[in-house]
Amino acid sequence: MLKKRVIRIMIRVAVILTVLFLALWVFYRFSTVVREPEIPAGEKKELVRIALNDSSFVCENGWLRKSREGWWEMYLEGSPYEIGFAHGLLTEELMAWQEKAFTEKLAEFLPTRFYQRFMLTFVRFFNRNLDRHVQPEYRKEIFGISRSAPPEYDFIGPAYARMLNYHAAHDIGHAVQNMNLVACTAFGAWDDVTADSCLLIGRNFDFYINDDFAENKILCFMRPDSGYSFVSVTWAGFAGVVSGMNEKGLTVTLNAAKSSIPLGAKTPVSLLAREILQYAANIDEAIAIVRSRETFVAESFLIGSAIDRKVVVIEKMPDKMAIFDPGENHILLTNHFQSETFLYHPLNVENMENGISTSRLERLRELVEEHPAMTVEDAVTILRDDRGTGGKALERGDERAINQYIAHHAIIFHPESKTLWVSNPPWQLGAFHGYHFDRVFLNGMNGIHLHPLYDGEQTVDAYKR
Repeated sequence: MLKKRVIRIMIRVAVILTVLFLALWVFYRFSTVVREPEIPAGEKKELVRIALNDSSFVCENGWLRKSREGWWEMYLEGSPYEIGFAHGLLTEELMAWQEKAFTEKLAEFLPTRFYQRFMLTFVRFFNRNLDRHVQPEYRKEIFGISRSAPPEYDFIGPAYARMLNYHAAHDIGHAVQNMNLVACTAFGAWDDVTADSCLLIGRNFDFYINDDFAENKILCFMRPDSGYSFVSVTWAGFAGVVSGMNEKGLTVTLNAAKSSIPLGAKTPVSLLAREILQYAANIDEAIAIVRSRETFVAESFLIGSAIDRKVVVIEKMPDKMAIFDPGENHILLTNHFQSETFLYHPLNVENMENGISTSRLERLRELVEEHPAMTVEDAVTILRDDRGTGGKALERGDERAINQYIAHHAIIFHPESKTLWVSNPPWQLGAFHGYHFDRVFLNGMNGIHLHPLYDGEQTVDAYKR
């Protein structure tokens, strides 16, 4: 009798567990479905890519070409979907290269297919509401990009879903594992600190996946059908912004700060930076945009403005934000918050105690003081500096150095003349080539025929000790 009762109890438990498992499976399947955005009928045209040679391509809404120095230059125009479709079509091979580099890095952290699938399952569930936090126009653009996504990576997920999730990869990796993929340095100077009294902004984007991921960087000039035209340094398949300047002379760069583990999907910081660049003409408008969005992680947005003739840092945590304005004619930024609001926040204190971010900030302060009338050449020298505080020699790659020899790119902005200088490989050690914003956009679709696109007179010579 007792035996039969135990069997009945075991059967009931098994049934309950089976029902619970099926319910959870059904919930997972339905909750993680990422619905593709609806595209207006008038935009659903099929673009055709024309190869001018083995490194120059053109279609109706843009062009892509490889510069003589090895990086890529791209121009895009049109509606969100048209821009995305042209982006994906023009960079199809480069997207496959980037995704291969990214998945190889993923395999280093998760060496077995079981762990990879487990993490992907977690990410899909964690990001199940991600599309609700991405503006409709960027969803359409990313969907357009996904039309050319390489099919060999469909095991990660459907093309649109995974391209959308890649835009949150920085946020999740930064917050969940603190993988130290990002350790950037930036500064701004103006008035009597610069030689011409104009704004001068420099930054190293030390976002390192692997050497292959940094191989094919793209300088992208974009003219959307709403908002402002802008330029940013990016890579194939990426609609966000990490370093850029718009037609109003407003600049945006991102610097990560230490974050707590997020509880759910929010706006990826790179897409928030994109929104700032596309729709803000001055610092107040940039602040309003940041205030209107919730983010995954803690992040610093270095905002320079030709209209305001100054630079500030918008410090953003998932639940609140602050403005750091030192009230001087220069501003320095590494990877910790400096405003009174967040300076003594436990996570910020923990971040500062390891000395990496604070050491770089102190070295940056020394170098700015050594160049009291800063020129573009001085800014290049600062970004290339590989020494510690007091000029102490450090091993190559030391995180306390401004130049860690891992930067995806380095960039310098002169917002009032709308000029920018982009680093030539390897890392920041090649020449910095200057581009005039208005000159590129004046030529638009015909710009592919300019040789070179950059201004040779604005080039800063290659690295010298």
